[in-house]
Amino acid sequence: MGLYLGIDLGTQSVKVLVFDTDLRTVVARASHDLPAPTSPRPGAAEQNPADWWEGFISATQKALATEGVDRTQVRAIGVSGQQHGMVVLDESGEVLHPAKLWCDVEPEAEARALSEEFGRAVPPGFTAPKLMWLKKHHPDLFAQATKLQLPHDWLNGQLTGNHATDAGDASGNGIFDPIARTHDFEAATWIDARVPDMLPPILAHNEGHGSLLPEIAEQLGLSTKVRVSAGSGDNMMSALGAGAFDPDLLVISLGTSGTLFGYSPLPIVDPNGEVAPFCDATGGWLPLVCTQNCTTVPNEVQQAFGMSHEELVELARKEPVGCEGMVFLPYLTGERTPNWPHATGVLHGIQPGGMRPGLLYRAALEGASFALAHGVQRLQDLGLITSRVQLVGGGAANPLWQEILASLLHVEIQLGEESESAALGAALHAATMDTGIKSSRLTPAASDPRLIAPITSDSSAYADAFENYQRQASARFG
Repeated sequence: MGLYLGIDLGTQSVKVLVFDTDLRTVVARASHDLPAPTSPRPGAAEQNPADWWEGFISATQKALATEGVDRTQVRAIGVSGQQHGMVVLDESGEVLHPAKLWCDVEPEAEARALSEEFGRAVPPGFTAPKLMWLKKHHPDLFAQATKLQLPHDWLNGQLTGNHATDAGDASGNGIFDPIARTHDFEAATWIDARVPDMLPPILAHNEGHGSLLPEIAEQLGLSTKVRVSAGSGDNMMSALGAGAFDPDLLVISLGTSGTLFGYSPLPIVDPNGEVAPFCDATGGWLPLVCTQNCTTVPNEVQQAFGMSHEELVELARKEPVGCEGMVFLPYLTGERTPNWPHATGVLHGIQPGGMRPGLLYRAALEGASFALAHGVQRLQDLGLITSRVQLVGGGAANPLWQEILASLLHVEIQLGEESESAALGAALHAATMDTGIKSSRLTPAASDPRLIAPITSDSSAYADAFENYQRQASARFG
């Protein structure tokens, strides 16, 4: 068949891998770190899309330069992008304002107004409240805006020159009907009469976005026949890469944010708004819970003590489950699930001698895990019943975190073989578009999965600690 590029445009870096469908394996990979998001105002988190482009070119050139990669065999590209970001373009295609990211909770008032008007929970991290914020605070820029794009839409547009999106990524913009799989033009018009015309057409999951522009093909040393798939958000692509087209599988992703998701043949709508009723990248749905703070929580402890994660894991193993009653509420940048944008991180129950590195590190891991466990409960309450759990993302390599989650959730956890599941999903998406073969038949050949068993003797202690976490969180922010 050929080679397929999977691009993952994240918050911290751009990752690229080259997937060989004949060998069913990744034959090359590369990444390029991005500048950290800026926060020019409280709650804001912004990046310059020009940095995304530089990262894309750099990482793609490195991956294609890998020994054994034949650029003439590249047939298509798939793009995965961080969800919910706002990119607004003027008539000439220039970016009008730094992209406001998924973790930007500045437009809280706008999100509340949109939620109250249409009777559904729209978090401030979604795209529509950010557009409302732009209209209110920068009316001159809003007046120039002709296109509203998500990060993956923008990168696709740079590659093909076309303006389009897919249902998966669009279902996180706040003005989308996930059941009908189309834009909610009533909500869009409520924001402003010009907004419906800014929205991109929605492509089917197996459609192409277009072919590489000649100048981009030349820059990358690729053929102009190389096609770009519709692509999707990073959660949708991570689901593909992790195999979450199987309704028995729940995927937990430990990244900058923590996400829980699984495939559903029908939409799942949460009246509380804690489960996002997303569409997936295969034509189905992807009910998803997102916690705003995940790997950032143990990273804060690691940076504070100047020790490695490996050193801290060894110290934390010597500390008891439940951390002697200490609870780390992990809301360092507010929280999305539950919808508490003004929440802050809290260390509750500190006792004399309790500022030990290992104890604080375990408390950080447990706090982030308890937030995820709340999401698992909510998914189960709404009918998403799965029998297997797979762990992906950068935090999935932490052996103590693996054990905490297995014991807390009372389930054997499977570790994903490909850590860059979103980039792999993007490559599989491109291959499916190009060949018509379903992703389930293109996925890498499976070896014996690594399984992490729960420690049953710790179950009672974890249950008590989780209850303490829920009680402290509700008392402060509920």
